[in-house]
Amino acid sequence: MTSSEHVYDSSDIDILEGLEPVRLRPGMYVGSTDSQGLMHCLWEVFDNAVDEGIAGHCQRIIVTLHADGSATVKDNGRGIPVGMHEKAGVSAATVVFTVLHAGGKFKADSYKVSGGLHGVGASVANALSSRLEVRIEREGGVWEQAFTEGGRPVEALKRTGASKATGTQVRFWPDMTIFEPGSGIDPAAVARRLQQTAYLVPGLELVLRDETAGEVVESSFSAASFAEIIDGIAEQSGEALHGAIIAEGVESVEDEGEIEVSAVLRWHRDKGGVRGFANVIPTSDGQHMTGLRAAVTRIINQYAQDNNLLKGGQKLTPDDTLGALVAAVAVRLGEPKFFGQTKDRLMNAGVQGVVSRAVAAAISRHFEENPSEAKVVVERCKLAQRAREASERASEIEVNRKSVLSSTSLPGKLADCQSKDPTACELFIVEGDSAGGSAKTGRDRRHQAILPLKGKILNTYQSDVADILKSDEVKNVVTALGVGSKSNFDISKLRYHKIIITSDADVDGAHITTLLLTLFHVYLPDLIASGYIYVAMPPLFRVQKGKQNRYLKDQAELDAFLAEQAKPESWKVSRFKGLGEMNADELWESVLDPATRRIGQVSYSEGGRDADDPVFQVLMGKDVPPRRAFIEANAQEATVDL
Repeated sequence: MTSSEHVYDSSDIDILEGLEPVRLRPGMYVGSTDSQGLMHCLWEVFDNAVDEGIAGHCQRIIVTLHADGSATVKDNGRGIPVGMHEKAGVSAATVVFTVLHAGGKFKADSYKVSGGLHGVGASVANALSSRLEVRIEREGGVWEQAFTEGGRPVEALKRTGASKATGTQVRFWPDMTIFEPGSGIDPAAVARRLQQTAYLVPGLELVLRDETAGEVVESSFSAASFAEIIDGIAEQSGEALHGAIIAEGVESVEDEGEIEVSAVLRWHRDKGGVRGFANVIPTSDGQHMTGLRAAVTRIINQYAQDNNLLKGGQKLTPDDTLGALVAAVAVRLGEPKFFGQTKDRLMNAGVQGVVSRAVAAAISRHFEENPSEAKVVVERCKLAQRAREASERASEIEVNRKSVLSSTSLPGKLADCQSKDPTACELFIVEGDSAGGSAKTGRDRRHQAILPLKGKILNTYQSDVADILKSDEVKNVVTALGVGSKSNFDISKLRYHKIIITSDADVDGAHITTLLLTLFHVYLPDLIASGYIYVAMPPLFRVQKGKQNRYLKDQAELDAFLAEQAKPESWKVSRFKGLGEMNADELWESVLDPATRRIGQVSYSEGGRDADDPVFQVLMGKDVPPRRAFIEANAQEATVDL
């Protein structure tokens, strides 16, 4: 899309409705009142600047995250119009920040393409802020205005100086009486969004200035073409199997207008993923992504059948063709229809066909020109097909034989508690029979159950279902919990609302903890998502002086404790080799007693299981190079007790 010759002024600002409902029901406008909703305010301001870039009027956007929790977005676009608005009787800039759905995006001749058409605009950031300040450079002057208490102008927009530059700067302070305690802007998430936007608007420079840690850390993002995005989103997908396939197209569709499509696709050795964007806005799904998926499955099946790469009658499913595909698809259109204010799904029906035709043509052309690469892609899809079929067979075995994973008989080594109230019950999964024996003796039998494990359990991330079903330790864990797994999972049957992984404070113990977390992540992720999984932090040291006892987690804590003592030599220091050498009283005081123990709750990041799965893939998957790179990059951060 290129710059229009239309003169952008105050007549382009159209008012659709007032601002009053935003503070009353913020979730309706930004999705939630947690960090995600707070960041949505930032994106509304940021998207306005990006729209100037798409239209060809802006070359640089700077996002600054301040130490006080506020954020600034500055662009060198045309500047928000400052003239009087005929309908409102105030400046057009004031209208933009005080009236919901006010802006140039609603006038067809102001912007051909905008990400904010059905969003709520900069006014929502104002409504949900304790203070907002705007500075506009335009028509040879500088204009400024401030707002407080959710959008109330401190005074009218006024000219404060002269300037030959143009652009808009907005700084807002989120109102923390509206957002949940602890909510804030995640610098890493902002960096990812800026990098994505750089791919989507080639030639636009985006700068992030992060001041949240006390010093300024500046990062710059830019791209020469949209195709560069493929390397940015394929970091966790292993080896690429071929060169990138680039699809582009423009079509005019009845009732939709002109639709531009850009897509890039590449199959990889490991797990893939598809990203979607509509007018630069990231989307979780929608017609554009449906069109890409349909084209991929149709063309691969067609090619495989035409070249006798599939046995008679066989067809690859979307799961087979998409599992290892890394792809991104971006569309631009004049009137995008989004699902909900948060714009996470594109609903324009005409988009699907345009994307499908462009992607199908690109894949067909690439396969025709590169038959050896086409065969590699088909073989990778057939590998996924075999894995899927093996999983389906294993599931049938599980159902038909009533696998022990859904058995109601408890494992023999489980020392259960007396209470039948899950909310009051705790299950300690301990390492070895020695620790299990002391734990069984020292526990509170009313509420605490003990399940000893024999050594290290199976790595469930890289194991076949059939092998997992044979593992006694895995079966014991799942059976003790009572919830079943996969298709049989029923969280309402959970027998303990605290499941505490309890292993030694050494490398082997950390490995056992990681293996158990992997089991829960792969087969019982709802237990993590619901907050039922915990990790015990047993002490490595005990210090004694007379009848005084203190348990200390590690060497650093021991050193800090002794440094605080007037006579550190008066304290006797003992080091535990493992939980198995603790007696029942020591284990109760340091690990079991709710009043003195240390445990940490396990949770997913904001993106949930899928967002965190790449970490498990690197650490527990079959591909060694990413794991080696991770270890080399993070070795200095580790404090390892051998």
